[in-house]
Amino acid sequence: MPRRGAASIIAVDARPLDVPMSQPFEIAGGSHAEVRNVLARLRLADGTVGYGEGAPMGSYNGETQALALREARAACAALVGRDSAAWRGLLEELERLLPRCGAARAALGTALLDAWTRHAGIPLRALFGGAQARLVTDITVSILGPKEARQAARRILARGIRTIKIKIGTDLESDEARIRAVNSAGPGLRLMLDANQGYGPKESLTLLRRLRRRGIVPVLFEQPAAADDYAGLRRVARLGGVPVAADESASSRDAVLRLVRERAAHVVNIKLTKCGLLEAWDIAGIARAAGLRLMIGGNIESDLAMTAAAHFAAGLGGFQFVDLDTPLWFSRNPMRGAGLRPDGLYDLSGIKAGIGVRPGSGLEI
Repeated sequence: MPRRGAASIIAVDARPLDVPMSQPFEIAGGSHAEVRNVLARLRLADGTVGYGEGAPMGSYNGETQALALREARAACAALVGRDSAAWRGLLEELERLLPRCGAARAALGTALLDAWTRHAGIPLRALFGGAQARLVTDITVSILGPKEARQAARRILARGIRTIKIKIGTDLESDEARIRAVNSAGPGLRLMLDANQGYGPKESLTLLRRLRRRGIVPVLFEQPAAADDYAGLRRVARLGGVPVAADESASSRDAVLRLVRERAAHVVNIKLTKCGLLEAWDIAGIARAAGLRLMIGGNIESDLAMTAAAHFAAGLGGFQFVDLDTPLWFSRNPMRGAGLRPDGLYDLSGIKAGIGVRPGSGLEI
């Protein structure tokens, strides 16, 4: 059993996590060539250290690395001297202290739970229920030309992965050409589309009709309207003939409750970096209670944040869509330990305590 007082928090800090990407990651909102995240460290009295990562993305929700660092550092002092065993109350306090920045809440909250579960000698997934130990992710094809998209899809298939997420939302002709190119890469593919608010409902429905004429029916269409266009989401969900996932529209408890009331989506994409762990946990409960399906995703995050998200989804269980592939876009892996395997598998079964991932040389602040 842990010693009394050994779980007290004695230090918390945050620093930039900057890593070049192997190639630009382009979505409807813009292109990203470098990862500019936040790395948090939390130390307990017994020497246990936990790590967390937050991934601000200006083109996604307006958050920046500078904002996330400023917010995280301002909240660090409030955690020092507190008992990490009271982690739920501390997560609630982080929500009060950091109302404007989900990435800062995610970084500090993940570091807290990593430290506590390391101290307690349990894997992070056990804290969420321990329902599963393995998840397989899709892999994304970003906004590319048709030839490059087909080549990317063939590389994905060579890994043994048959679920491919395709970024769209620029214009109908180029997006349709990209989807058709990916679809031609091999038989039996499961295609997911993600417009990232680049389309309104009219364009989204037009694209689905064009694809259906060619025998292409996606298994999911993510964010086919603007974040605040609940009527547009509902229209695509009602008329599109494919499941609709809310991502940017599912940024908080209140937003998901509105999605439920307006029957605007079939699936909720939960990202820890959008709102922090506690709110993400509540969102999963709201979605389940309302009969919505669950998806786990992220921004552009390393093995640290993505494996933490895998623990969250595997621990709760029942996530039908898994989109945790962004470590593959890093030019080098800044982390060590468990993480995403080349075949898209997150195998958490061998992790005995915490997340099972920590920063590599030079980053163990």
